[in-house]
Amino acid sequence: MANRIFNFNPGPATLPLPVLEKAKEEFVNYSSLGMSVTEISHRSKQFDAILEDTKKLFCEILGVPQNYKIIFLGGGASLQFSMVAMNFLAQGKSADYVVTGEWAKKALKEAQILGQPKVAATTEPDFKRIPKQNEIKLDPNACYVHITSNETISGTQWAQYPDVGTVPLICDMSSDILCRKFDVSRFALIYAGAQKNLGPAGVTVVIIRDDLVEKCPEKMPTMLNYKTHVAKNSLYNTPPVFAIYMIKLVLDWVKGQGGLAKVEEINNEKARLVYGILDKYPDYFKSAAEKESRSIMNVTLRMKNEETEKMFIDEAAKAGFHGLKGHRSVGGIRVSMYNAMPLEGIKKLVEFMEDFKKRNP
Repeated sequence: MANRIFNFNPGPATLPLPVLEKAKEEFVNYSSLGMSVTEISHRSKQFDAILEDTKKLFCEILGVPQNYKIIFLGGGASLQFSMVAMNFLAQGKSADYVVTGEWAKKALKEAQILGQPKVAATTEPDFKRIPKQNEIKLDPNACYVHITSNETISGTQWAQYPDVGTVPLICDMSSDILCRKFDVSRFALIYAGAQKNLGPAGVTVVIIRDDLVEKCPEKMPTMLNYKTHVAKNSLYNTPPVFAIYMIKLVLDWVKGQGGLAKVEEINNEKARLVYGILDKYPDYFKSAAEKESRSIMNVTLRMKNEETEKMFIDEAAKAGFHGLKGHRSVGGIRVSMYNAMPLEGIKKLVEFMEDFKKRNP
């Protein structure tokens, strides 16, 4: 589409154009019902089909084992920080948190309100890297281990997930779910806000193992108990119907791309191109993350001064590259390249970066 820019916003983020066009086509009159998908009842057979198809696609694309449930909740990943601790941080016991960035810190903070979690490892204060396995001091009696798979602010990502033994591993995958293949069975619970790789803001996907559901305490607020939402198939209250519908369309798109194997191949190529120019001009485009911990979703960098960074961001916007400003807490440049960012957009951005350097040595 001629008037579409390259949207590098970190979230809500770019969505696949075919998905947006499909939603536009069906928005006013969904499935010949004479009403919008935003108007149909969440108790209708039409929404039931959307919900079941979405779960089936997740299972097919991610290879979700049969002893897991998939539920859709509100509140974003931020509510999950509290729900995880409320459901599984038992009184008088502890949980291990690996603190790799600001989002992991936020998860830890919520757990500290509710119990006595321990910091098993941290890469503070600069969060430039992911800790190595031998740096993580795990408690074999912990209720669970919590990690954040990708840190959008600092631009770091777990290349390989840690070995936590038999302790349940819980992961915030909000910013990199569906970016690559991984073994779901290594995790007891995965949660992901939709607004990066899955769909629009407003819904959070939770993939939870059956044995963990059984551990949820009875005496707690109904809406904050995972058992409630598993038992009611995400329909205890009115779910975010449109956001779930959009996830289904995105999953259809991922499947049509060739599944996670193809998506991962394209994501690795996008990362290779952007990190290639950072490594080509390391004194000009300065990578904020250490090489072995670099994210393939969010590339963070600094330039020689803030004035040059501002000029880069302004000129990039005029050239059709939107959303490249770094997070307000750290500044700099951030190139968010989720699944829906086409390879063409990355190639054109790298060309722009080359040209900008020549014009502003």
